[in-house]
Amino acid sequence: MTEKSQRKKEQIMMKQEKKKKRTNRKEQSDALRLWILGVCAFFIFTCVFMQMRKRQTAEEKEMEESETGSAVWEEANAEREEREAVSEEQNEYQNEHKKEMIIQADRLSAAYDYDEAVGLLKTMEGYESDPEILNKIKEYEAQKASCVPVNMEEVTHVFYHSLVVDPDRAFANQEKDPQAAGNNQWMTTIYEFEKITQEMYDRGYVIVGIHDLIETSVDENGNTQFLPATIMLPPGKKAYVLSQDDLSYYHCYDNYGYAAKMILNEDGKPVCDYIQADGTHVTGAYDVVPILDAFLDEHPDASYRGAKGVIALTGYNGVLGYRTDASYLDRNGNLDRDKRDWLDEHPEFDIEQERAEAKRVADAMKADGWEFASHTWGHIRIKDVSLERLMQDTQKWRENVEPIVGSVDTIVFAHGQDLGDWGAYPESDAKYRYLKEQGYRVFCNVDSNLYRTWFGRDYLRQGRRNLDGYRIYNNAVGNENNISDLIDAAEVLDPLRPPVPKLR
Repeated sequence: MTEKSQRKKEQIMMKQEKKKKRTNRKEQSDALRLWILGVCAFFIFTCVFMQMRKRQTAEEKEMEESETGSAVWEEANAEREEREAVSEEQNEYQNEHKKEMIIQADRLSAAYDYDEAVGLLKTMEGYESDPEILNKIKEYEAQKASCVPVNMEEVTHVFYHSLVVDPDRAFANQEKDPQAAGNNQWMTTIYEFEKITQEMYDRGYVIVGIHDLIETSVDENGNTQFLPATIMLPPGKKAYVLSQDDLSYYHCYDNYGYAAKMILNEDGKPVCDYIQADGTHVTGAYDVVPILDAFLDEHPDASYRGAKGVIALTGYNGVLGYRTDASYLDRNGNLDRDKRDWLDEHPEFDIEQERAEAKRVADAMKADGWEFASHTWGHIRIKDVSLERLMQDTQKWRENVEPIVGSVDTIVFAHGQDLGDWGAYPESDAKYRYLKEQGYRVFCNVDSNLYRTWFGRDYLRQGRRNLDGYRIYNNAVGNENNISDLIDAAEVLDPLRPPVPKLR
């Protein structure tokens, strides 16, 4: 091989080598570009992914915060609504409470207890800034300022016995039946009592308690003195005391149309058990106590500070229709026929149960404003009996009646009698001294005078006017004229009452 050929061959090989190197470099360059592009693509993808992830996280957080905020708002709103509901409920309660307090205060002021009415309203929180309460207080104070004192020498006292429910039964055959004749003389019917109560109210009469008349003080020697109290009423009003005798429902009343006993209704208020002509029992207002209670509920201004009346009780047939006297235990003793017949009809008789039930009724009556007094245990004639008999009678009252009605300081003499003439009782009178020793300080008789009130050194005497069949009838027909200051007897007279003879 020539040198020239050798050189040409080498040149061709060198060109091939260069071409191969260029190819390798190109391939390497292309691979590098692809790697760089892959790295860039990965970087870009990673950035995009991270951005998307960040945005997603932000959105999730925003949503979570939004949901949390909504829950918080809802909870706050619920709490606000609850507070508003509680506030509204409190306001409603306060308004209702205020209304009730004003109603109570109005009732107190209607019963002339203005200070109590004002005091009640002043117990309300924030009354000083309440225009309605302040106006009420101003109203009560103005009413109080307009009142005038009652003349204690012009306080009359009226009384009744048990009321006749059924005149046909009470007054039948009175020409031959002494009990029926007595019913017509001494008893008032429900019709008449309701008429009297309404008419006296219309004329401005206001019931006061007998102890409202008395103001006590102690002298320099430590002795108690009785003085006329001060009762303030609006101009034109007139005070009177009311009492009822013999609220025992004696056996002699049976089957004559009277109530049988006092009981308590489901509200704990005194009402009557009445036995109708056919023997069935009904419950309701069949005597003075529940009838007057209902009237005063409707007319609180008919009573001074809730006063009702005085119930004067004997004890020999028990009290309030309950057979509470110890004599009922002596079945083999010297019992009268009425008691024997009653015991035969009631073999289940339990005196302790009778006493317990009677006491429940008496307690309810006292809580409702009624007072009790002694009418002597045996309905005795105080002027005719001996001191020894009076002492025995008083002891029986203490043993059989006092445990039921409590201790009393008032005695209402039976049969219209009294210890002596009007005025001061003589200290030499042994019966008077004995009754004083027994704690009696208020003494009442029967008197047809308009007013009879006497203040002794440490006691009170008061005369009572009977508004019974005799008095009403004889005033109605013109035989008498001694109750016209109270009522129009002709308007009050029960049309079912037969004529009542005038006593000679």
